[in-house]
Amino acid sequence: MVSMKNIADRCQVSVATVSKALNNHSDVGEDTKLRIKQAADEMGYHPNAAARALKTHRSYNIGILLRDEANSGLTHEYFSEVLDGLKVEAEQRGYDITFINSHNNKMTYYEHCKYRNLDGAVIACADFDDPEVVELVNRSLPTVTIDYIFNNCTSVSSDNVKGMRELVLYILNKGHKRIAFIHGEKKSEVTKERVASFHRTLEEFNVEVPDEYVRASEYLNATKAEKITKELMSLKEPPTCIIYPDDLSYSGGLNAVRDMGMSVPENVSMAGYDGIKLAQIFNPKLTTVKQNSKEIGKLAAQQLISAIEKPKTTFVQRIMVEGELLPGETVRTLS
Repeated sequence: MVSMKNIADRCQVSVATVSKALNNHSDVGEDTKLRIKQAADEMGYHPNAAARALKTHRSYNIGILLRDEANSGLTHEYFSEVLDGLKVEAEQRGYDITFINSHNNKMTYYEHCKYRNLDGAVIACADFDDPEVVELVNRSLPTVTIDYIFNNCTSVSSDNVKGMRELVLYILNKGHKRIAFIHGEKKSEVTKERVASFHRTLEEFNVEVPDEYVRASEYLNATKAEKITKELMSLKEPPTCIIYPDDLSYSGGLNAVRDMGMSVPENVSMAGYDGIKLAQIFNPKLTTVKQNSKEIGKLAAQQLISAIEKPKTTFVQRIMVEGELLPGETVRTLS
């Protein structure tokens, strides 16, 4: 097995210089770094994980907690892209990832992290009121949350307030005044932000929202969205546009209006949220807000690794990642 000493002998530098070069320390010149790294590649050098862990007191392994109420997990494009962005960034920085679970209630999330000797954890999706989640955040283990705010750890979130505002403004500019919103679970921080932004934007333009136009559903539940859509379209004064909690739920709404002998956007306009690839191959193409999910995952990994490696210079932040409005074809212009 090739060692750092072998590389040092070949490059005629000290073992300490080889170590610094391979770990990108700033006190080694770029030319020397390049020469050492090239030699390491040519000689087939691979760092010994056990030796590195012994020296740094770190496992170079971070945990991911991903438990959504719909049990969609990695089958949901948003979460899979968040994880992909997180995984790529972590691996580039020399870290592996491990999914956190409670081992059928034999261990708490925090206990599982300690059992696996994890250096930190990203809470990508969970019931944030769960005592096990609260315990994980309140312990000494570095943590970063996605789309939820705790006072004592950094969060990385999609800018739901701005995203919903831009979507509502787009619909208003198309001439719509009777706008309904089928939203996700009420206790979700994402839902609270989107609902508040929805009401605030319409209030700003003096557009009244009847109580029956704002309806609670669940994320990724097309069946429930279909039922609520039929109820909305059966009102004495139905909405001219319906916003859905996510793009998958929109498919339920689309089925509902077709069952009622109507079409989108001729009889009713619709808009989604998330910007998943499937939504862009619907006919008609869905109007939605695309979340920059890979960037969210990347930033979460960066923030967590910074907290692990530089705890003295790390402070709690709330990082917002903007999305992008995709106009689509499902919101028609009213005369």
